[in-house]
Amino acid sequence: MSDVAVHIARRVLLPVALLFAVLVGLGLLVTRVLATTWPFTVEDAVNRELAAHRTPGWNDVSLVFSTLASTQLIVVVTVLAALVLRLVLHRWREPIFLCAAVSAQALIFLFTTMVIDRHRPAVEHMDDSPPTSSFPSGHTSAAMALYVGLAVLLALRARSRPAKVAWWTLLVLVPVGVALTRMYRGMHHPSDVVASFLNGAACVAIMARAVLDRTLTWGRAKLPLGRSGGDVAPARTAAR
Repeated sequence: MSDVAVHIARRVLLPVALLFAVLVGLGLLVTRVLATTWPFTVEDAVNRELAAHRTPGWNDVSLVFSTLASTQLIVVVTVLAALVLRLVLHRWREPIFLCAAVSAQALIFLFTTMVIDRHRPAVEHMDDSPPTSSFPSGHTSAAMALYVGLAVLLALRARSRPAKVAWWTLLVLVPVGVALTRMYRGMHHPSDVVASFLNGAACVAIMARAVLDRTLTWGRAKLPLGRSGGDVAPARTAAR
């Protein structure tokens, strides 16, 4: 087996498969094993409380955050960000990392919803319900992968601590807002969005370890994912 295949299997496929198993396990706990146990017995009460305090102003704010994590916008922003990263940095590591993190969370979300069947909260839904389970939240998971992934890349290039803090604060607030929005709009239970935080954050971590680690090389030529010139420090071969 080639070095590339070993690297992908060990650092991408195996962790992603384990994460999928964890999400399914959590889904089964929430919907079956612990369904009649606190705090899962009061989740609908949280959604009802949020629905009872809806106002036109908050409805508009929630729509903005929900739109930031819509499938169409996530795809567009990911592609545009990847293109900008490629053009500015002249290497493939960062674009591949971002696209891989977003794609991985989407696949895990999709397959998890095929296994876990959970109804959406028993409140008025402000959005059309896609034909997927309420567990986990696709919007929240996608927002975590994309915006936290961007935070990682921008913080790595920031030259000062205040700049790093600013990027992290600004971009991490987006998935937090999306999670609150999805509950406010009656589309997901609290545990749905918590599981999605795990999915998105774990995918960012997995792909950062697999792609952004500059001590790793790809292929027999042992050329890093940067330019074939000297833009990256000498690297060692991936561990066998």
